[in-house]
Amino acid sequence: MASFRFFIVISLVSLILISTLTPSISKTAKSDDVELDDDEDLRFLEETEGKKDAAPSHSHFNEEDDGDDEYPDLDDEEFGNYHDFDDSDSDPYKEPEIDDKDVVVLKEGNFSDFIEKNKFVMVEFYAPWCGHCQALAPEYAAAATELKGEEVLLAKVDATEENELAQEYDVQGFPTVYFFVDGEHKPYPGARNKEAIVTWIKKKIGPGISNITTIDEAERILTSESKVALGYLNSLVGPESEEIAAASRLQDDVSFYQTVNPDVAKLFHLDPQVKRPALVLVKMEAEKINYFDGRFVKTAISEFVFSNKLPLITIFTRESAPSIFESDIKKQILMFAASNISEKYLPSFQEAAKSFKGKLIFVYVQVDNEDFGRPVADYFGVSGDGPKLLAYTGNDDARKFVFDGEVTLDKIKAFGEDFLEDRLKPFYKSEPIPETNDGDVKVVVGNNFDEIVLDESKDVLLEIYAPWCGHCQALEPTYNKLAKHLRGIDSLVIAKMDGTTNEHPRAKSDGFPTILFFPAGNKSFDPITVDTDRTVVAFYKFLKKHASIPFKLQKPVSAPKAEAASTPETKGEESKESDKSSNGGLKDEL
Repeated sequence: MASFRFFIVISLVSLILISTLTPSISKTAKSDDVELDDDEDLRFLEETEGKKDAAPSHSHFNEEDDGDDEYPDLDDEEFGNYHDFDDSDSDPYKEPEIDDKDVVVLKEGNFSDFIEKNKFVMVEFYAPWCGHCQALAPEYAAAATELKGEEVLLAKVDATEENELAQEYDVQGFPTVYFFVDGEHKPYPGARNKEAIVTWIKKKIGPGISNITTIDEAERILTSESKVALGYLNSLVGPESEEIAAASRLQDDVSFYQTVNPDVAKLFHLDPQVKRPALVLVKMEAEKINYFDGRFVKTAISEFVFSNKLPLITIFTRESAPSIFESDIKKQILMFAASNISEKYLPSFQEAAKSFKGKLIFVYVQVDNEDFGRPVADYFGVSGDGPKLLAYTGNDDARKFVFDGEVTLDKIKAFGEDFLEDRLKPFYKSEPIPETNDGDVKVVVGNNFDEIVLDESKDVLLEIYAPWCGHCQALEPTYNKLAKHLRGIDSLVIAKMDGTTNEHPRAKSDGFPTILFFPAGNKSFDPITVDTDRTVVAFYKFLKKHASIPFKLQKPVSAPKAEAASTPETKGEESKESDKSSNGGLKDEL
Protein backbone atom coordinates (compact mmCIF):
# COMPACT_ATOMS: atom_id res chain seq x y z
CA MET A 1 0.00 0.00 0.00
CA ALA A 2 2.84 2.40 0.90
CA SER A 3 4.52 1.72 -2.42
CA PHE A 4 1.22 2.43 -4.23
CA ARG A 5 0.92 5.79 -2.42
CA PHE A 6 4.52 6.60 -3.30
CA PHE A 7 3.77 5.83 -6.97
CA ILE A 8 0.73 8.17 -6.89
CA VAL A 9 2.81 11.00 -5.36
CA ILE A 10 5.57 10.58 -7.96
CA SER A 11 3.02 10.59 -10.76
CA LEU A 12 1.38 13.80 -9.49
CA VAL A 13 4.74 15.56 -9.15
CA SER A 14 5.68 14.51 -12.68
CA LEU A 15 2.40 15.83 -14.07
CA ILE A 16 2.91 19.16 -12.29
CA LEU A 17 6.47 19.51 -13.65
CA ILE A 18 5.39 18.66 -17.20
CA SER A 19 2.49 21.11 -17.08
CA THR A 20 4.85 23.82 -15.75
CA LEU A 21 7.63 23.27 -18.29
CA THR A 22 5.51 22.71 -21.40
CA PRO A 23 4.41 26.36 -21.90
CA SER A 24 8.00 27.52 -21.52
CA ILE A 25 9.29 25.00 -24.04
CA SER A 26 6.45 25.82 -26.40
CA LYS A 27 7.14 29.52 -26.10
CA THR A 28 10.83 29.02 -26.82
CA ALA A 29 10.11 26.91 -29.87
CA LYS A 30 7.54 29.40 -31.06
CA SER A 31 9.97 32.29 -31.52
CA ASP A 32 13.62 32.24 -32.50
CA ASP A 33 14.24 35.96 -32.47
CA VAL A 34 11.60 37.62 -30.31
CA GLU A 35 9.00 36.85 -27.66
CA LEU A 36 5.72 37.23 -29.52
CA ASP A 37 2.35 37.94 -27.98
CA ASP A 38 0.70 34.77 -26.75
CA ASP A 39 -2.33 35.38 -28.95
CA GLU A 40 -0.43 36.31 -32.10
CA ASP A 41 -0.83 33.74 -34.84
CA LEU A 42 1.71 34.01 -37.64
CA ARG A 43 0.56 31.01 -39.61
CA PHE A 44 -1.04 33.21 -42.23
CA LEU A 45 2.41 34.76 -42.87
CA GLU A 46 4.11 31.40 -43.14
CA GLU A 47 1.43 30.06 -45.45
CA THR A 48 2.06 32.82 -47.96
CA GLU A 49 5.73 32.00 -48.37
CA GLY A 50 5.50 29.27 -50.95
CA LYS A 51 8.47 27.80 -52.71
CA LYS A 52 7.54 29.50 -55.95
CA ASP A 53 8.03 33.09 -54.88
CA ALA A 54 9.85 33.06 -51.60
CA ALA A 55 13.33 34.54 -51.58
CA PRO A 56 16.20 32.27 -50.61
CA SER A 57 16.87 32.09 -46.90
CA HIS A 58 20.24 33.47 -45.84
CA SER A 59 21.64 34.46 -42.51
CA HIS A 60 23.88 37.22 -43.88
CA PHE A 61 23.10 40.00 -46.31
CA ASN A 62 26.42 41.48 -47.35
CA GLU A 63 27.25 38.90 -49.96
CA GLU A 64 28.83 39.88 -53.23
CA ASP A 65 26.72 39.05 -56.21
CA ASP A 66 28.53 36.40 -58.18
CA GLY A 67 30.93 38.25 -60.40
CA ASP A 68 29.06 41.54 -60.07
CA ASP A 69 30.19 44.67 -58.30
CA GLU A 70 28.69 48.13 -58.22
CA TYR A 71 32.05 49.44 -59.31
CA PRO A 72 34.10 46.40 -60.30
CA ASP A 73 37.40 47.90 -59.33
CA LEU A 74 36.69 50.46 -56.76
CA ASP A 75 34.68 48.19 -54.24
CA ASP A 76 32.44 47.09 -53.37
CA GLU A 77 34.05 49.51 -51.54
CA GLU A 78 33.58 52.44 -52.50
CA PHE A 79 36.39 54.01 -54.48
CA GLY A 80 38.77 51.65 -52.89
CA ASN A 81 38.80 48.11 -54.00
CA TYR A 82 40.68 48.30 -57.27
CA HIS A 83 41.58 44.60 -56.90
CA ASP A 84 38.51 43.49 -58.88
CA PHE A 85 38.71 45.89 -61.83
CA ASP A 86 38.10 43.25 -64.49
CA ASP A 87 36.01 43.28 -67.64
CA SER A 88 33.21 40.79 -67.04
CA ASP A 89 32.28 40.90 -70.73
CA SER A 90 35.68 39.86 -71.96
CA ASP A 91 36.37 36.58 -73.68
CA PRO A 92 36.92 33.47 -71.53
CA TYR A 93 40.29 33.62 -69.88
CA LYS A 94 43.19 31.91 -71.57
CA GLU A 95 46.29 31.64 -69.45
CA PRO A 96 49.12 33.51 -71.22
CA GLU A 97 52.47 31.90 -71.81
CA ILE A 98 54.87 33.29 -69.22
CA ASP A 99 58.33 32.06 -68.38
CA ASP A 100 57.88 31.67 -64.64
CA LYS A 101 60.37 28.84 -64.15
CA ASP A 102 61.90 30.68 -61.18
CA VAL A 103 58.57 31.06 -59.35
CA VAL A 104 57.94 28.20 -56.91
CA VAL A 105 54.46 26.64 -56.96
CA LEU A 106 53.19 26.04 -53.43
CA LYS A 107 50.28 23.89 -52.31
CA GLU A 108 48.80 22.77 -49.01
CA GLY A 109 51.21 19.84 -48.84
CA ASN A 110 54.50 21.73 -49.21
CA PHE A 111 53.65 25.25 -48.03
CA SER A 112 54.61 25.01 -44.34
CA ASP A 113 57.88 23.14 -44.95
CA PHE A 114 58.93 25.61 -47.65
CA ILE A 115 58.27 28.64 -45.45
CA GLU A 116 60.13 27.07 -42.54
CA LYS A 117 63.21 26.16 -44.59
CA ASN A 118 63.67 29.56 -46.26
CA LYS A 119 64.33 32.79 -44.40
CA PHE A 120 62.89 35.17 -47.02
CA VAL A 121 59.88 34.19 -49.16
CA MET A 122 57.42 36.29 -51.13
CA VAL A 123 54.12 34.51 -51.82
CA GLU A 124 51.40 35.57 -54.24
CA PHE A 125 47.89 34.21 -53.71
CA TYR A 126 46.17 34.47 -57.09
CA ALA A 127 43.16 33.37 -59.13
CA PRO A 128 43.72 32.30 -62.77
CA TRP A 129 40.76 34.39 -64.00
CA CYS A 130 41.80 37.59 -62.17
CA GLY A 131 42.86 40.39 -64.53
CA HIS A 132 45.19 41.92 -61.95
CA CYS A 133 46.87 38.56 -61.40
CA GLN A 134 47.33 38.17 -65.15
CA ALA A 135 48.92 41.63 -65.34
CA LEU A 136 51.20 40.87 -62.38
CA ALA A 137 52.32 37.44 -63.63
CA PRO A 138 55.08 38.51 -66.08
CA GLU A 139 56.38 41.19 -63.68
CA TYR A 140 56.42 38.69 -60.82
CA ALA A 141 58.21 36.09 -62.94
CA ALA A 142 60.80 38.64 -64.09
CA ALA A 143 61.41 39.69 -60.47
CA ALA A 144 61.92 36.06 -59.46
CA THR A 145 64.51 35.62 -62.23
CA GLU A 146 66.37 38.82 -61.34
CA LEU A 147 66.51 37.83 -57.68
CA LYS A 148 67.73 34.34 -58.48
CA GLY A 149 70.83 33.67 -56.42
CA GLU A 150 69.81 36.09 -53.70
CA GLU A 151 68.62 34.90 -50.30
CA VAL A 152 64.97 35.23 -51.31
CA LEU A 153 62.51 33.05 -53.23
CA LEU A 154 59.28 34.05 -54.95
CA ALA A 155 56.35 31.63 -54.87
CA LYS A 156 52.69 31.52 -55.84
CA VAL A 157 49.54 29.77 -54.62
CA ASP A 158 46.42 29.20 -56.72
CA ALA A 159 43.85 30.30 -54.14
CA THR A 160 40.97 28.81 -56.15
CA GLU A 161 42.53 25.37 -55.70
CA GLU A 162 44.04 25.80 -52.23
CA ASN A 163 40.95 27.14 -50.46
CA GLU A 164 41.96 26.20 -46.92
CA LEU A 165 45.39 27.78 -47.33
CA ALA A 166 43.80 30.98 -48.64
CA GLN A 167 41.39 31.09 -45.71
CA GLU A 168 44.22 30.50 -43.22
CA TYR A 169 46.00 33.59 -44.53
CA ASP A 170 42.84 35.70 -44.80
CA VAL A 171 42.98 36.13 -48.56
CA GLN A 172 40.03 38.38 -49.46
CA GLY A 173 41.08 39.71 -52.86
CA PHE A 174 43.40 38.93 -55.72
CA PRO A 175 46.26 39.16 -55.95
CA THR A 176 47.25 39.08 -52.28
CA VAL A 177 51.03 39.21 -51.82
CA TYR A 178 52.81 38.47 -48.54
CA PHE A 179 56.48 38.64 -47.58
CA PHE A 180 57.65 36.02 -45.09
CA VAL A 181 60.67 36.54 -42.85
CA ASP A 182 61.49 33.55 -40.64
CA GLY A 183 57.90 32.37 -41.00
CA GLU A 184 56.29 35.70 -40.07
CA HIS A 185 54.38 37.42 -42.84
CA LYS A 186 53.34 40.98 -43.71
CA PRO A 187 51.53 42.33 -46.79
CA TYR A 188 53.61 43.64 -49.67
CA PRO A 189 52.55 47.32 -50.03
CA GLY A 190 54.42 48.27 -53.19
CA ALA A 191 53.57 48.64 -56.86
CA ARG A 192 52.96 45.57 -59.02
CA ASN A 193 55.93 45.72 -61.34
CA LYS A 194 59.32 44.04 -61.45
CA GLU A 195 61.31 47.11 -60.51
CA ALA A 196 59.22 47.89 -57.44
CA ILE A 197 59.21 44.29 -56.26
CA VAL A 198 62.98 43.87 -56.67
CA THR A 199 63.76 47.22 -55.01
CA TRP A 200 61.47 46.49 -52.09
CA ILE A 201 62.83 42.99 -51.51
CA LYS A 202 66.45 44.07 -51.73
CA LYS A 203 65.83 46.60 -49.01
CA LYS A 204 64.27 43.95 -46.83
CA ILE A 205 67.10 41.47 -47.24
CA GLY A 206 70.04 43.87 -47.61
CA PRO A 207 71.49 47.05 -46.16
CA GLY A 208 68.93 49.23 -47.99
CA ILE A 209 71.54 51.39 -49.72
CA SER A 210 74.10 50.72 -52.45
CA ASN A 211 77.34 52.41 -53.46
CA ILE A 212 77.97 54.07 -56.82
CA THR A 213 81.67 54.41 -57.56
CA THR A 214 81.87 54.72 -61.36
CA ILE A 215 80.29 56.80 -64.13
CA ASP A 216 79.08 53.64 -65.91
CA GLU A 217 77.18 52.53 -62.81
CA ALA A 218 75.59 55.96 -62.47
CA GLU A 219 74.49 56.07 -66.11
CA ARG A 220 72.96 52.59 -65.90
CA ILE A 221 70.96 53.49 -62.80
CA LEU A 222 69.71 56.79 -64.18
CA THR A 223 68.42 55.13 -67.36
CA SER A 224 66.90 52.03 -65.78
CA GLU A 225 65.30 53.17 -62.51
CA SER A 226 62.34 55.56 -62.20
CA LYS A 227 62.98 56.94 -58.66
CA VAL A 228 66.46 57.29 -57.22
CA ALA A 229 67.74 59.08 -54.12
CA LEU A 230 71.49 59.76 -54.08
CA GLY A 231 73.50 60.84 -51.07
CA TYR A 232 76.72 62.73 -51.88
CA LEU A 233 78.85 62.07 -48.80
CA ASN A 234 82.29 62.55 -47.36
CA SER A 235 82.60 58.82 -46.67
CA LEU A 236 80.71 55.64 -47.63
CA VAL A 237 80.76 54.52 -43.99
CA GLY A 238 79.86 56.33 -40.85
CA PRO A 239 76.91 58.29 -39.38
CA GLU A 240 75.86 59.99 -42.66
CA SER A 241 75.64 56.66 -44.48
CA GLU A 242 73.76 55.12 -41.58
CA GLU A 243 71.14 57.89 -41.65
CA ILE A 244 70.48 57.36 -45.37
CA ALA A 245 70.31 53.59 -44.92
CA ALA A 246 67.80 53.99 -42.09
CA ALA A 247 65.67 56.38 -44.18
CA SER A 248 65.71 53.96 -47.13
CA ARG A 249 63.95 51.28 -45.11
CA LEU A 250 61.01 53.66 -44.56
CA GLN A 251 60.47 54.28 -48.30
CA ASP A 252 59.89 51.04 -50.14
CA ASP A 253 59.44 52.29 -53.71
CA VAL A 254 62.57 54.45 -54.04
CA SER A 255 66.11 53.18 -54.65
CA PHE A 256 68.74 54.72 -52.37
CA TYR A 257 72.40 55.12 -53.35
CA GLN A 258 75.46 56.90 -52.00
CA THR A 259 78.68 58.15 -53.55
CA VAL A 260 81.84 60.15 -52.82
CA ASN A 261 82.69 60.59 -56.53
CA PRO A 262 82.22 64.22 -57.73
CA ASP A 263 81.66 63.04 -61.33
CA VAL A 264 78.82 60.76 -60.19
CA ALA A 265 77.30 63.63 -58.22
CA LYS A 266 77.43 65.81 -61.33
CA LEU A 267 75.53 63.19 -63.37
CA PHE A 268 72.83 63.32 -60.70
CA HIS A 269 72.56 67.12 -61.16
CA LEU A 270 74.49 67.95 -57.98
CA ASP A 271 77.21 70.59 -57.93
CA PRO A 272 80.45 68.66 -57.25
CA GLN A 273 81.51 71.52 -54.96
CA VAL A 274 78.29 71.50 -52.91
CA LYS A 275 78.67 71.22 -49.17
CA ARG A 276 78.43 67.56 -48.08
CA PRO A 277 76.42 65.67 -47.08
CA ALA A 278 73.92 66.48 -49.83
CA LEU A 279 70.98 64.51 -51.21
CA VAL A 280 68.97 64.62 -54.43
CA LEU A 281 65.86 62.77 -55.63
CA VAL A 282 65.76 62.05 -59.39
CA LYS A 283 62.54 60.83 -61.07
CA MET A 284 61.36 59.99 -64.57
CA GLU A 285 58.46 62.40 -64.19
CA ALA A 286 57.52 65.91 -65.29
CA GLU A 287 59.20 67.16 -62.13
CA LYS A 288 62.53 65.41 -62.51
CA ILE A 289 64.70 66.71 -59.64
CA ASN A 290 64.17 67.60 -55.96
CA TYR A 291 67.00 68.84 -53.73
CA PHE A 292 67.06 68.08 -50.01
CA ASP A 293 67.78 71.08 -47.76
CA GLY A 294 66.95 69.77 -44.29
CA ARG A 295 68.87 68.20 -41.42
CA PHE A 296 70.74 65.09 -42.54
CA VAL A 297 68.86 62.69 -40.27
CA LYS A 298 66.68 59.67 -40.97
CA THR A 299 63.29 61.26 -40.29
CA ALA A 300 63.93 64.41 -42.31
CA ILE A 301 65.33 62.47 -45.26
CA SER A 302 62.39 60.06 -45.21
CA GLU A 303 59.84 62.90 -45.07
CA PHE A 304 61.54 64.66 -47.98
CA VAL A 305 61.47 61.55 -50.14
CA PHE A 306 57.89 60.75 -49.15
CA SER A 307 56.69 64.24 -50.09
CA ASN A 308 58.41 64.28 -53.46
CA LYS A 309 58.45 60.70 -54.74
CA LEU A 310 55.00 60.73 -56.34
CA PRO A 311 54.42 62.39 -59.70
CA LEU A 312 52.72 65.76 -59.50
CA ILE A 313 49.76 64.21 -61.30
CA THR A 314 48.92 60.50 -61.30
CA ILE A 315 46.91 59.35 -64.32
CA PHE A 316 44.37 56.79 -63.18
CA THR A 317 45.07 53.37 -64.73
CA ARG A 318 45.12 49.76 -63.58
CA GLU A 319 48.85 50.07 -62.92
CA SER A 320 48.66 53.35 -61.02
CA ALA A 321 45.72 52.33 -58.81
CA PRO A 322 47.91 50.80 -56.05
CA SER A 323 50.05 53.94 -55.76
CA ILE A 324 46.84 55.95 -55.30
CA PHE A 325 44.91 53.74 -52.91
CA GLU A 326 47.75 52.24 -50.90
CA SER A 327 49.56 55.54 -50.38
CA ASP A 328 50.00 56.93 -46.90
CA ILE A 329 48.51 60.11 -48.35
CA LYS A 330 44.79 59.40 -48.18
CA LYS A 331 43.30 62.65 -49.48
CA GLN A 332 43.01 63.17 -53.22
CA ILE A 333 42.04 65.86 -55.72
CA LEU A 334 40.62 64.31 -58.89
CA MET A 335 40.17 66.05 -62.20
CA PHE A 336 37.73 64.43 -64.64
CA ALA A 337 38.21 65.53 -68.24
CA ALA A 338 38.07 64.06 -71.73
CA SER A 339 41.39 63.69 -73.50
CA ASN A 340 40.55 66.29 -76.16
CA ILE A 341 40.19 69.09 -73.58
CA SER A 342 42.61 67.95 -70.86
CA GLU A 343 45.62 69.80 -72.32
CA LYS A 344 43.92 73.10 -71.59
CA TYR A 345 43.55 72.39 -67.86
CA LEU A 346 46.36 69.96 -66.93
CA PRO A 347 49.08 72.66 -66.68
CA SER A 348 47.15 74.56 -63.98
CA PHE A 349 46.28 71.29 -62.25
CA GLN A 350 49.94 70.24 -62.25
CA GLU A 351 51.20 73.61 -61.05
CA ALA A 352 48.71 73.57 -58.17
CA ALA A 353 49.90 70.11 -57.18
CA LYS A 354 53.34 71.52 -56.33
CA SER A 355 51.83 73.32 -53.34
CA PHE A 356 50.45 70.13 -51.80
CA LYS A 357 53.32 67.65 -51.95
CA GLY A 358 53.03 65.06 -49.23
CA LYS A 359 49.54 66.29 -48.34
CA LEU A 360 47.32 65.54 -51.35
CA ILE A 361 47.50 63.21 -54.34
CA PHE A 362 46.45 64.85 -57.60
CA VAL A 363 44.74 62.36 -59.95
CA TYR A 364 43.68 62.83 -63.56
CA VAL A 365 40.75 60.65 -64.69
CA GLN A 366 40.32 60.44 -68.45
CA VAL A 367 36.52 60.17 -68.73
CA ASP A 368 36.53 58.99 -72.37
CA ASN A 369 38.60 55.94 -71.39
CA GLU A 370 35.90 53.25 -71.23
CA ASP A 371 38.08 50.73 -69.37
CA PHE A 372 39.05 52.87 -66.38
CA GLY A 373 38.02 56.50 -66.63
CA ARG A 374 34.31 56.02 -67.29
CA PRO A 375 33.70 53.58 -64.39
CA VAL A 376 35.49 55.94 -61.99
CA ALA A 377 33.44 58.88 -63.23
CA ASP A 378 30.21 56.89 -62.90
CA TYR A 379 31.10 55.92 -59.35
CA PHE A 380 31.56 59.55 -58.39
CA GLY A 381 28.44 60.65 -60.23
CA VAL A 382 30.40 62.67 -62.80
CA SER A 383 28.90 63.01 -66.29
CA GLY A 384 29.98 64.83 -69.42
CA ASP A 385 33.43 65.64 -70.76
CA GLY A 386 34.42 67.92 -67.89
CA PRO A 387 36.51 69.43 -66.59
CA LYS A 388 35.13 68.52 -63.18
CA LEU A 389 37.12 68.55 -59.93
CA LEU A 390 36.36 66.54 -56.81
CA ALA A 391 38.13 66.20 -53.49
CA TYR A 392 38.03 62.73 -51.94
CA THR A 393 39.00 61.72 -48.41
CA GLY A 394 39.96 58.14 -49.25
CA ASN A 395 38.45 54.75 -48.63
CA ASP A 396 38.16 54.85 -44.86
CA ASP A 397 36.05 58.01 -44.80
CA ALA A 398 34.87 58.16 -48.42
CA ARG A 399 33.57 61.74 -48.38
CA LYS A 400 33.50 63.69 -51.62
CA PHE A 401 33.54 67.44 -52.22
CA VAL A 402 32.65 69.19 -55.48
CA PHE A 403 34.71 72.05 -56.92
CA ASP A 404 32.48 74.87 -58.14
CA GLY A 405 33.92 77.47 -60.47
CA GLU A 406 36.37 78.03 -63.28
CA VAL A 407 39.36 75.67 -63.33
CA THR A 408 42.23 78.09 -62.75
CA LEU A 409 45.45 77.78 -60.78
CA ASP A 410 44.39 80.11 -57.97
CA LYS A 411 40.98 78.50 -57.56
CA ILE A 412 42.40 74.97 -57.54
CA LYS A 413 44.89 75.99 -54.84
CA ALA A 414 42.13 77.62 -52.78
CA PHE A 415 40.01 74.47 -53.16
CA GLY A 416 42.93 72.32 -51.95
CA GLU A 417 43.51 74.56 -48.92
CA ASP A 418 39.81 74.48 -48.00
CA PHE A 419 39.86 70.70 -48.37
CA LEU A 420 42.83 70.31 -46.03
CA GLU A 421 41.25 72.69 -43.49
CA ASP A 422 37.91 70.80 -43.64
CA ARG A 423 35.99 73.86 -44.82
CA LEU A 424 34.10 72.12 -47.65
CA LYS A 425 30.58 70.70 -47.67
CA PRO A 426 30.41 66.99 -48.63
CA PHE A 427 28.65 65.96 -51.83
CA TYR A 428 26.41 62.88 -52.02
CA LYS A 429 24.89 61.37 -55.14
CA SER A 430 21.12 61.44 -55.46
CA GLU A 431 18.49 60.56 -58.01
CA PRO A 432 15.56 62.99 -58.34
CA ILE A 433 12.98 62.76 -55.55
CA PRO A 434 10.06 60.66 -56.88
CA GLU A 435 6.97 62.71 -57.83
CA THR A 436 4.79 60.09 -56.14
CA ASN A 437 5.83 57.68 -53.43
CA ASP A 438 2.63 55.85 -52.51
CA GLY A 439 3.82 52.26 -52.84
CA ASP A 440 4.06 49.80 -49.97
CA VAL A 441 7.85 50.06 -50.23
CA LYS A 442 8.90 53.72 -50.03
CA VAL A 443 11.58 54.85 -52.48
CA VAL A 444 14.48 56.63 -50.79
CA VAL A 445 17.03 58.75 -52.66
CA GLY A 446 19.89 60.81 -51.32
CA ASN A 447 17.86 64.02 -51.21
CA ASN A 448 14.83 62.61 -49.32
CA PHE A 449 16.79 60.34 -46.97
CA ASP A 450 16.50 62.69 -44.00
CA GLU A 451 12.78 63.19 -44.54
CA ILE A 452 11.90 59.49 -44.72
CA VAL A 453 14.59 57.47 -42.95
CA LEU A 454 15.56 59.93 -40.22
CA ASP A 455 11.97 60.77 -39.26
CA GLU A 456 12.09 60.31 -35.48
CA SER A 457 8.41 59.35 -35.36
CA LYS A 458 8.89 56.26 -37.55
CA ASP A 459 10.61 52.90 -37.25
CA VAL A 460 12.26 52.47 -40.65
CA LEU A 461 13.57 49.33 -42.36
CA LEU A 462 15.82 50.26 -45.30
CA GLU A 463 17.20 48.00 -48.01
CA ILE A 464 20.23 49.33 -49.89
CA TYR A 465 20.34 47.44 -53.17
CA ALA A 466 21.86 47.39 -56.65
CA PRO A 467 19.66 46.84 -59.71
CA TRP A 468 22.04 44.23 -61.14
CA CYS A 469 22.47 42.30 -57.86
CA GLY A 470 21.07 38.76 -58.02
CA HIS A 471 20.58 38.53 -54.25
CA CYS A 472 18.61 41.79 -54.33
CA GLN A 473 16.40 40.50 -57.11
CA ALA A 474 15.75 37.29 -55.17
CA LEU A 475 14.85 39.27 -52.06
CA GLU A 476 12.43 41.65 -53.81
CA PRO A 477 9.20 39.55 -53.70
CA THR A 478 9.70 38.78 -50.02
CA TYR A 479 10.45 42.41 -49.21
CA ASN A 480 7.35 43.52 -51.14
CA LYS A 481 5.17 41.01 -49.25
CA LEU A 482 6.50 42.26 -45.93
CA ALA A 483 5.67 45.84 -46.88
CA LYS A 484 2.19 44.81 -48.03
CA HIS A 485 1.46 43.13 -44.70
CA LEU A 486 2.69 46.15 -42.74
CA ARG A 487 1.23 48.95 -44.85
CA GLY A 488 -1.53 49.62 -42.34
CA ILE A 489 0.91 50.29 -39.49
CA ASP A 490 1.58 54.02 -39.51
CA SER A 491 4.62 53.83 -37.24
CA LEU A 492 6.50 51.51 -39.60
CA VAL A 493 8.14 52.37 -42.92
CA ILE A 494 9.55 49.73 -45.28
CA ALA A 495 11.90 51.46 -47.71
CA LYS A 496 14.57 50.81 -50.32
CA MET A 497 17.40 52.84 -51.88
CA ASP A 498 19.47 52.19 -55.00
CA GLY A 499 22.98 52.27 -53.55
CA THR A 500 24.61 52.68 -56.96
CA THR A 501 23.01 56.06 -57.67
CA ASN A 502 22.32 57.44 -54.18
CA GLU A 503 24.46 58.14 -51.13
CA HIS A 504 24.00 59.38 -47.59
CA PRO A 505 26.45 59.53 -44.68
CA ARG A 506 24.09 57.40 -42.57
CA ALA A 507 23.66 54.73 -45.26
CA LYS A 508 26.87 52.73 -45.12
CA SER A 509 26.77 49.47 -47.07
CA ASP A 510 29.38 46.71 -47.20
CA GLY A 511 27.71 44.98 -50.14
CA PHE A 512 24.33 44.40 -51.71
CA PRO A 513 21.82 44.03 -50.35
CA THR A 514 22.47 45.74 -47.02
CA ILE A 515 19.44 45.91 -44.70
CA LEU A 516 19.50 48.60 -42.00
CA PHE A 517 16.96 49.37 -39.27
CA PHE A 518 16.54 52.89 -37.88
CA PRO A 519 14.47 52.81 -34.64
CA ALA A 520 12.13 55.69 -33.93
CA GLY A 521 13.47 58.22 -31.44
CA ASN A 522 17.05 56.95 -31.88
CA LYS A 523 18.05 58.31 -35.27
CA SER A 524 21.20 59.97 -33.94
CA PHE A 525 22.67 56.50 -33.24
CA ASP A 526 24.07 54.10 -35.82
CA PRO A 527 21.38 51.93 -37.43
CA ILE A 528 21.05 48.23 -36.65
CA THR A 529 22.29 45.90 -39.37
CA VAL A 530 19.59 43.28 -40.00
CA ASP A 531 21.16 39.84 -39.96
CA THR A 532 18.34 37.33 -40.17
CA ASP A 533 16.73 34.90 -42.57
CA ARG A 534 15.26 36.46 -45.69
CA THR A 535 11.66 35.50 -45.02
CA VAL A 536 8.57 37.54 -44.21
CA VAL A 537 8.24 35.89 -40.80
CA ALA A 538 11.92 36.47 -39.90
CA PHE A 539 11.72 40.13 -40.88
CA TYR A 540 8.47 40.53 -38.96
CA LYS A 541 9.94 38.99 -35.82
CA PHE A 542 12.97 41.26 -36.10
CA LEU A 543 10.75 44.32 -36.33
CA LYS A 544 8.62 43.19 -33.37
CA LYS A 545 11.75 42.87 -31.28
CA HIS A 546 13.52 46.08 -32.28
CA ALA A 547 10.76 48.57 -33.10
CA SER A 548 10.64 51.49 -30.67
CA ILE A 549 6.87 51.85 -31.22
CA PRO A 550 4.98 48.62 -30.37
CA PHE A 551 2.62 47.33 -33.02
CA LYS A 552 0.45 44.34 -33.72
CA LEU A 553 -0.29 42.92 -37.12
CA GLN A 554 -3.94 42.13 -37.79
CA LYS A 555 -4.71 39.06 -39.81
CA PRO A 556 -6.16 40.33 -43.12
CA VAL A 557 -9.76 39.58 -44.01
CA SER A 558 -11.63 39.97 -47.25
CA ALA A 559 -14.12 42.79 -47.80
CA PRO A 560 -17.62 41.98 -46.46
CA LYS A 561 -20.22 41.03 -49.00
CA ALA A 562 -23.48 42.92 -49.40
CA GLU A 563 -25.79 42.12 -46.56
CA ALA A 564 -28.87 40.10 -47.36
CA ALA A 565 -31.81 39.08 -45.29
CA SER A 566 -30.82 36.13 -43.22
CA THR A 567 -32.42 33.71 -40.91
CA PRO A 568 -30.88 31.82 -38.03
CA GLU A 569 -30.70 28.86 -40.36
CA THR A 570 -28.67 30.77 -43.01
CA LYS A 571 -26.23 32.54 -40.69
CA GLY A 572 -24.18 29.38 -40.23
CA GLU A 573 -23.92 28.98 -43.99
CA GLU A 574 -22.95 32.66 -44.38
CA SER A 575 -20.27 32.23 -41.77
CA LYS A 576 -18.79 29.29 -43.64
CA GLU A 577 -18.86 31.20 -46.92
CA SER A 578 -17.20 34.16 -45.22
CA ASP A 579 -14.38 31.94 -43.98
CA LYS A 580 -13.86 30.52 -47.45
CA SER A 581 -13.89 33.98 -48.99
CA SER A 582 -11.44 35.25 -46.41
CA ASN A 583 -9.02 32.42 -47.02
CA GLY A 584 -9.34 32.75 -50.77
CA GLY A 585 -8.76 36.50 -50.66
CA LEU A 586 -5.68 36.03 -48.48
CA LYS A 587 -4.23 33.54 -50.92
CA ASP A 588 -4.77 35.86 -53.88
CA GLU A 589 -3.33 38.85 -52.03
CA LEU A 590 -0.22 37.07 -50.89
